[in-house]
Amino acid sequence: MIEKVSDALGLENKLLELENKALEIIEEYVALRHPAKEFVPGVTPIQYAGTTFDQDEHRNLFKVLVSHWYAYSKFDDQFCKEFSRFLSDSPTGTRKTLLANSGSSANLIALTALTSPNKDLVERRLLPGDEVITVAAGFPTTVNPILQNQLVPVFLDVNMRNYNINTSLLEEAVTPKTKAIMLAHTLGIPFDLDAVMGVAKKHNLYVIEDTCDALGSRYDGKLVGTFGDYSTFSFYPAHHITMGEGGAVTAKDGRLMRAAVSARDWGRDCWCEPGYSDTCGKRFGWKFPSLPDGFDHKYVYGQIGYNLKGVEFSPALGVAQLKKFPSFADARRRNAAAYTAGLAQFSEFLELPETPPKTDPCWFAYPIYVKESAPFKKEDLQRFLESKKIATRTLFSGNLLRHPAYQEIPHRIVGDLRNTDKVMNGVFFIGTYQGITPPMVSYIVDSFGEFFEKQGINP
Repeated sequence: MIEKVSDALGLENKLLELENKALEIIEEYVALRHPAKEFVPGVTPIQYAGTTFDQDEHRNLFKVLVSHWYAYSKFDDQFCKEFSRFLSDSPTGTRKTLLANSGSSANLIALTALTSPNKDLVERRLLPGDEVITVAAGFPTTVNPILQNQLVPVFLDVNMRNYNINTSLLEEAVTPKTKAIMLAHTLGIPFDLDAVMGVAKKHNLYVIEDTCDALGSRYDGKLVGTFGDYSTFSFYPAHHITMGEGGAVTAKDGRLMRAAVSARDWGRDCWCEPGYSDTCGKRFGWKFPSLPDGFDHKYVYGQIGYNLKGVEFSPALGVAQLKKFPSFADARRRNAAAYTAGLAQFSEFLELPETPPKTDPCWFAYPIYVKESAPFKKEDLQRFLESKKIATRTLFSGNLLRHPAYQEIPHRIVGDLRNTDKVMNGVFFIGTYQGITPPMVSYIVDSFGEFFEKQGINP
């Protein structure tokens, strides 16, 4: 017995020694492959988003690689628990977290779960033809799940400067067919949660809070992503933290989470984790009128679902990234504040974003509106900045209804989409992520000044 214990300890020590050697080699390789580069204005590209990795991510990925088990496992469990604690600002975490292969899939899971015939949700189940309030000025995957579930999007206009839903027509938008509200916090700026949650409570509507661009943003002191029935997050490389790809759904209670798990995992009625059986203790004891007695519960399907799981490498990255998030968030806020101070001199022609009351954005990016009165177009300024190696992006779809794929979709518009068209024609954004250093911010602001000089404009 002593010999066996000794052999086991010897093996563990040998494995640990080899692991440390392998990681040393990996770090040496990474240092050579991705050396730190000095910022050279006009030469070094300034991306609008990017990733920040170090030995923590490399170590976690190595552990997954040598485990030979690449489906969700220990890192998935660890990330979900830690993310729930983070959202709740408490040691226990009151919202449950479910990982998916992308933020887009997270949106699809959340809305599909609300169509479930599961007994937990059947009284408020969304059915084909029901309406979901949203906006057209955003990324398509906030709207696509509505269409994919044969529901009808109801579009409201947005406010300028924060580019979130104009809630003045929200009450008017509600009809007997309205069952849910699905909105994103645009570029990290929280939408008016008092108004949205107030209308939702009054009319018994579900709220899906698309928080893919707003990890760490707060409304009235509380983290966004903790207000809605479901909230979704994205861990694509452009977002606040990354898993390479990946997303998450969080739910305010267990019944909602069970429906989300089913939607993600093929529509299964069973809630056993993959690789486990008989969690409920009666795997062959469930009764379903249309199935044989004793039919295996692991293969009973309670709703139409998908397989939207990812792989264990993703939460392995996420666990390491989540620890770094406070410093990432500080950098994003610092960069946005510097842009506001530096670009204020151009306010005659550029409209800078606002921070609405009660909000503390953790900026995904920094939006800028080129006013209609400006003697140049948005594209002119974008082309110039791109020529200076400064990456820019349009504010997503602009007006989604003007895109070819959405020309003939069933929908309803309340009011008009005047500001949505302004977004399409005049808004672009620049980056705020942690890889943008103070010298880069200064160069970006100076480049705006150079553009105005070339236009013959002296602010």
